Amino acid sequence: MRDAIVIIPTYNEIENIEAIIRAVFSKDKAFDILVVDDNSPDLTGLKVKELQDEFKDQLFIVSRQEKTGLGSAYIAGFKWCLEKHYEYIFEMDADFSHDPKDLIKLYNACAVKGADLSIGSRYINNTINVVNWDMKRLLLSYFASKYVRLITRMKIHDTTAGFVCYKRNVLETINLNNIKFVGYAFQIEMKFKAYLQKFKIVEVPVIFTDRTKGKSKMSGGIISEAIFGVINMKLKSIFNK
Repeated sequence: MRDAIVIIPTYNEIENIEAIIRAVFSKDKAFDILVVDDNSPDLTGLKVKELQDEFKDQLFIVSRQEKTGLGSAYIAGFKWCLEKHYEYIFEMDADFSHDPKDLIKLYNACAVKGADLSIGSRYINNTINVVNWDMKRLLLSYFASKYVRLITRMKIHDTTAGFVCYKRNVLETINLNNIKFVGYAFQIEMKFKAYLQKFKIVEVPVIFTDRTKGKSKMSGGIISEAIFGVINMKLKSIFNK
């Protein structure tokens, strides 16, 4: 069995899903893929099941009955992957905003260079590596990461990044049942929990490209969860010491 698996959460990604699956499987490093589909009305899940005939023992799917948030989708994926004994577990979007070519860089950061958690970072080395975002969204994301870094004191530049690789011991150590956030802030909470456990976290520079097909899942409620939830998360970590 391959040692690495890429979790791709989906909701209405029929325009992207086959292409992203083929792109991941085309890499020199062998990765398995787990799609966690939230009962997409556009039949994304059905397309994945069709592709399973071609990619036997490489492509897997967890089909959920309803859309309950990015965080809960990843938690379901993490638990599935841990049960299957994968050593390196990735998060990646279906829409090509994360370049499949960068999977190998994230893998090597953990498997070769000894990181416990590697982050595909948009905001490192005093640069902003984002393509096709409007200025409002770019500034919101950039300053959100700055804000999170200020509140949490994590030495991470891209605290909201969703392109990451975990060693399995990180996910085994973090109590996944206690993860509170389901939206945008989920990515922050996972990094913060790893930071509190003193795992080695490294950032790998990547270029983030906005989707060209399908619709973004970003919303005002997701952003509010991140802004106000981070303070609550930090306070709880202080009182729990």
